[in-house]
Amino acid sequence: MAITDWPMDERPRERLLQKGAATLSDAELLAIFLRVGVVGKSAVDLARELLLSFGSLRALLTASHHDFCVHKGLGDAKYALLQAVLEMGRRHLAEEWQRGDGLDSPLRVRQYLSATLRDRCREVFAVIFLDNRHRVLRFEEMFLGTIDGATVHIREVLKRALELNAAALIVAHNHPSGVAEPSAADLSLTRRLDQAMQLLDLRLLDHFIVGDGEPLSLREQGGW
Repeated sequence: MAITDWPMDERPRERLLQKGAATLSDAELLAIFLRVGVVGKSAVDLARELLLSFGSLRALLTASHHDFCVHKGLGDAKYALLQAVLEMGRRHLAEEWQRGDGLDSPLRVRQYLSATLRDRCREVFAVIFLDNRHRVLRFEEMFLGTIDGATVHIREVLKRALELNAAALIVAHNHPSGVAEPSAADLSLTRRLDQAMQLLDLRLLDHFIVGDGEPLSLREQGGW
């Protein structure tokens, strides 16, 4: 049965408009994105099949171009649309916590770092530059590495902080393995960065490591 033949209060789009997106299942949300099914399958049926094939909604959303497009009902147009939606979501989060009150909620910082860095296949070292009231001046991805490490040049971080007239920094990097445990190199880098910043009267507020779960705060783990 086509979705248009379903009772009005059971159709995903109508339920979203009436009750909000949070009330829909992963399959129903995906069905709205797909818009149409394929021969013999409604959009919801196709969505359920895709979720089963990929294993999870996250796996589908972060699939490579090739892995996404080989599935029936998907293709270049859907992949481009999905990437645009994901990027709009990231930019929305960035605007939300860069309006001056974002750092009043550490959860929002974690959400943004997770959305930005979690699913990257290479290690990325990023910096949040803050003014003396801890308002966000800029977020920048400064160093890109291999699958298991990125070379960080402390001098370049300090130079950029001075250019932006920053008073404090939060740094973050991802572990493509998904395991957000600090390595000896992570702790050593954090200590050296902190010491160098103190010489310039700058504060290092935290260093987050982004993995599969909630980003790990080295400050909350006892510092460095």
